[in-house]
Amino acid sequence: MKTIEEQGYTFQEWLLPEQIAKDVAQVADKISADYAGKEPLFVVVLNGAFVFAADLIRALKGVRCEVTFIRVSSYFGMSTTGQLQFIVPLQQVVENRDVVILEDIVDTGLTIHQLKAHMRGLGASSVRVATMLFKPGKLEYEDAKPDYVGHELTDEFVIGYGLDFDGFVRNLPSVYKVKK
Repeated sequence: MKTIEEQGYTFQEWLLPEQIAKDVAQVADKISADYAGKEPLFVVVLNGAFVFAADLIRALKGVRCEVTFIRVSSYFGMSTTGQLQFIVPLQQVVENRDVVILEDIVDTGLTIHQLKAHMRGLGASSVRVATMLFKPGKLEYEDAKPDYVGHELTDEFVIGYGLDFDGFVRNLPSVYKVKK
């Protein structure tokens, strides 16, 4: 397994592209089965989920779908405000639609908790969540538990495959964990 240096930290390769592809395919198969004959709206949470979303959408089988993007933040500096700020708001109508939120990683669930409430408030007929990575030990909002998970991990800082470190390294094809 490779290591890389980023901003004074050493990261160890954890999920290789082959494993990521298997995880994405498994999530795509479940979504394809659940949404057969339906036309879901996939809402991709930018910036991190774009890599996962691109791979997942292409791996779906027999699902006619629409894709849109949002960008939200609940942080001011290094602290959470507890409220979502819509930097790039939702452009599509979700009323009476099956919505699947695509996220790169779910930890406390604050963002997903608030996004699901927002989608329901806009009249979505259903709201589910697919994420590449999930930290079940960090979850604080039970309703934010993802419906579809690529891979679980403990409370470690990870980069690559869309996940960044101060805006960089999203383009790494593997996921790396910080070395302690």
